Amino acid sequence: MADRPPLVSARGLTKRYGNFTAVAGVDFDVRRGECFGFLGPNGAGKSSTIRMACCLSPLSGGELLVDGLDVQREPRAVKARLGVVSQDDNLDPDITVRQNLIFYARYFDLPRHEAERRADAALALFQLKEKAGEKVDDLSGGMKRRLAIARALISDPVLLVLDEPTTGLDPQARHLVWRQLRGLKEQGMTLLLTTHYMDEAARLCDRLVIMHQGRILVQGSPLDLIREHAGYEVIEAEPTPAERPELLRRLHQIEGLQVEDAGDALYIFTEGFGAPVAAQLGLPEDILIRRANLEDVFLRLTGRGLLD
Repeated sequence: MADRPPLVSARGLTKRYGNFTAVAGVDFDVRRGECFGFLGPNGAGKSSTIRMACCLSPLSGGELLVDGLDVQREPRAVKARLGVVSQDDNLDPDITVRQNLIFYARYFDLPRHEAERRADAALALFQLKEKAGEKVDDLSGGMKRRLAIARALISDPVLLVLDEPTTGLDPQARHLVWRQLRGLKEQGMTLLLTTHYMDEAARLCDRLVIMHQGRILVQGSPLDLIREHAGYEVIEAEPTPAERPELLRRLHQIEGLQVEDAGDALYIFTEGFGAPVAAQLGLPEDILIRRANLEDVFLRLTGRGLLD
């Protein structure tokens, strides 16, 4: 598997809208059988990249291959290999849950009996079998998202594209979707994921990129990125204006610390356990010390201010 070419390969991928560059010459590879994620603030270029991969938006420059096919020269062949779950609810509300799957299968010229077989298998996989005869509008938000993913699998795609698949779901529904997506990956499915949920990316992605202003800032596994950019544990200190100068002075005397000044708080990133560092700094025993996570990486690289 390691010597097989990547399922998705981008080189110098660029997207412009007039004078605005949404994607500024990015390079990435998606390996077969992995979940590859795109993270970034709104306007970072994630959706533009995904739309180009799905043949929904033409490239302004560079090259993008899906399963060895050029998305510009062979868009129909590329689309036939994709299963796409968009952010929008584009299920048909006028027909039943099962009919949504069977009718969708017609786009791929599947025989009726095969479409029915795949529809029933997908409904069972996503625990929707008992809802097969109901209308879409009678489903909860979580059920609709599961149905959208089930529909995307009808064509037996080589690449499943998920654009913020759990936005708006309650925790129980989100965890159910995560479990099912992990199951698909274990069966060999390749997933391409965009999400605003850092815990979702950390749980699902084998590798990911963080984009900002159309460029890729970093790429790697979630754990590697956390270790490189946020360390092991984080101390969150909120010194008073009177305490701040002395705390900053002590911080400068300790080697190996990274400090982010967020105005009202100081985030102290440690390479090891935070408690000895906190004691050395004279911080109170009940100071908040936690494990570094992907959100720390995201905020350190893209900033804590609103970008909309």
